[in-house]
Amino acid sequence: MKKSANKLPLDTRGRILQAAFVEFYVNGFQGGGINNIIEKAGSTKGGLFHHFPDKQALGYAIVDELIYPELKKNWFDRLASSIDPIKDIKDLFRRSMKEDIDTGRYRQGCPLNNLALEMSQLDEGFRKRIERVYEEWRGSLEAALARGIKAGKVRKNASAQNAAIFIIAVQMGMVGTAKNSQNPELMARAGEELFSYLDTLIP
Repeated sequence: MKKSANKLPLDTRGRILQAAFVEFYVNGFQGGGINNIIEKAGSTKGGLFHHFPDKQALGYAIVDELIYPELKKNWFDRLASSIDPIKDIKDLFRRSMKEDIDTGRYRQGCPLNNLALEMSQLDEGFRKRIERVYEEWRGSLEAALARGIKAGKVRKNASAQNAAIFIIAVQMGMVGTAKNSQNPELMARAGEELFSYLDTLIP
């Protein structure tokens, strides 16, 4: 997650949430330790459980308050006014892949996808929250592609809905491949193939 230099210092709850995000991102939700979180946050168990009744609630808050807003800012909002979605989607992918490679984030994967793979079969609350994020993501892509069809930037016989489903499925596969292989080149090469697919949607 990016940190903004313009934000005021985080309060106790915010520090706990940020520390938990890092802990779960690195070690997984089940492997993440409460003691590590309170140490990184400079808090206590009492302070943590004052704001979050249990570890599950803390995990839910990470999806709702950290992961979702970050995706909304970086993907949903940027696509909201797009009328040339193929160009804009490519630009977003290029920026995202460059950041993942430059920062080494590819080694840890996508926070949302990590939680989906780990927790969707274990906790219905996680699954529903994560699916709501994916649904909005697919919806933002579908809406952008539909506007592109109307603007003549996307083939009229293209299915905006199917394309949106496919794009996100490929993206999650790309980051999962990079994480497991620890090889960013595989993500970059998969990205090139995704761009080739996107080009087929251009009239």
